[in-house]
Amino acid sequence: MSEAFRRLVRMKIVVTTPTGNVGSLLAPTLVRAGVRPTLLARDATRVAPEVREVCDVVEADQGDRDAVVAATRDADALYWVDPPTDDDDPLDGYRRMSETVAHAVTTNRVPRVVFQSSVGAEGRHGFGEIDGLGLTEELLNATGADVTHLRNGYFFSNLLMDLDGIRAGVLTTTHPVDRPLAWVAPLDIATVAATRLLSTDWHGVQTLGVHGPADLSFAQVADILGDVLGRPVSAQQVSEQDQAQALAGFGMTPAQVEAVLGMTRGFADGFEPEDPRTIATTTPTTLGAWAYEHLRPALAS
Repeated sequence: MSEAFRRLVRMKIVVTTPTGNVGSLLAPTLVRAGVRPTLLARDATRVAPEVREVCDVVEADQGDRDAVVAATRDADALYWVDPPTDDDDPLDGYRRMSETVAHAVTTNRVPRVVFQSSVGAEGRHGFGEIDGLGLTEELLNATGADVTHLRNGYFFSNLLMDLDGIRAGVLTTTHPVDRPLAWVAPLDIATVAATRLLSTDWHGVQTLGVHGPADLSFAQVADILGDVLGRPVSAQQVSEQDQAQALAGFGMTPAQVEAVLGMTRGFADGFEPEDPRTIATTTPTTLGAWAYEHLRPALAS
């Protein structure tokens, strides 16, 4: 066994939200690389038994400063995701989580942090809930650690939240249906995150776009879904008022509704991502391939 591989095996990498869209894929990726990651989970029972066997699972709330400090002690690298909270105003939750991770990284002198951010976080203000990710970026930047912010595009998996609409042949959005956005598969984000966590050759504060293979409008997405599903799907823009009423109907507070609607507003008026599309920011999984593997079975269940 080479000394480089021995160092890799001994590496302590902490992964938060290990049952989420990305974390659930990142943990097995790190295991395949020879690492036994530490998973910080709010509910350890939600981590699959086969994953618990090859990982160290710490049950803790990411808003608990002492618990996060304890979980990240002696960590060589940390993958941080701001988890959802029950705050009436989501930005209050983001602030609490941002302060928690910054405190833990500073206290434990965690050398490397990879943060699951988003396209739009560079705006800092005017992007609704994404503004909370911008705050986390700022507080992590001040820790002195080497930090990479993954500026991810729109998750393919967001489509799983609109199964009833897609079954009915309609994909709704408050975005103009002809406006292209970066769309990305969670597995591609996990792969990029793993390479950053495992590498010790980068330094300083960096951002890295994770943009999927192509920018797509909702109209193009609907066409792709129609091809995969074998039946027509059309994209339909809905008004903010209609969307606000629907979200309020789900029990969201006015601040929560505003945080969701604000994300769409931020991408208006010619917004261009700070990280342009290059070979470094383009990832391989197509929407068609993802939809065939994940969306078709979800619609059939």
